[in-house]
Amino acid sequence: MIDLVWWQLVALAAVGVVSGFLNILAGGGSLLTLPLLIFLGLPPTVANGTNRVAIVVQNIFALRSFHRSGVLSWRLALLCSVPAVIGAVIGAQLAVEMDDSLFKQVLAAVMVLVLLLTTFDPVRRFQGCFSNHPRLRSILLLVGFFLVGIYGGFVQAGVGFLILSVVLMVGLDLVQGNVLKVVVVLILNLPALAIFAWNGQVDWLLGSVLAVGNACGGAIAARLAVLKGHHWLRRVVTLVVLLCAVRLFLT
Repeated sequence: MIDLVWWQLVALAAVGVVSGFLNILAGGGSLLTLPLLIFLGLPPTVANGTNRVAIVVQNIFALRSFHRSGVLSWRLALLCSVPAVIGAVIGAQLAVEMDDSLFKQVLAAVMVLVLLLTTFDPVRRFQGCFSNHPRLRSILLLVGFFLVGIYGGFVQAGVGFLILSVVLMVGLDLVQGNVLKVVVVLILNLPALAIFAWNGQVDWLLGSVLAVGNACGGAIAARLAVLKGHHWLRRVVTLVVLLCAVRLFLT
């Protein structure tokens, strides 16, 4: 437990609002919250675990909004969540003894990759191909979300970008992809959070304060994701990935 003054808790909640908004619309919100948690005095591994509290709460609130909108496919979400959970357990087990330098290297590499995928959009040419091959599409979803689960359990920051890349490759649009992302990230973070908590790597006070902000931002973003549609979300994704990649190169 670390001692903080009231304005630091308010700042944490405010950053949580922005983070939750970005996480639901595109991803990368944890690139704001993880450095802030470390700045407030948490070790990187504890910051990584504490951030999961906010992610879980944020996605519960966003899921309620998506469910009411009628765009949620539970069958597809559960299909993708099974391999993601298996991967998340593996990733979280690795993360509890994560080295600080490895954390930065993995995060930087993934964000550069996502920036390239978003800028050049190589998955566009494959969208039509997989729509007529349901078996191949299912295999790609299972393998893709298993790998997403490993990364999400290990770091979490940037996992939304990876999920959107997978769903675009199998022919879903960004609105469907964002709904699927909310469900999968929620479910894979449940065992990951449990593993971090079991190893004493969660600060529940800071996690709860951050969760309040993330929940507000996530609920707002869920409504915008449905109202604005695919093309608006693509612009948001591109902008967020670019900003996050630049930030990584400068640190």
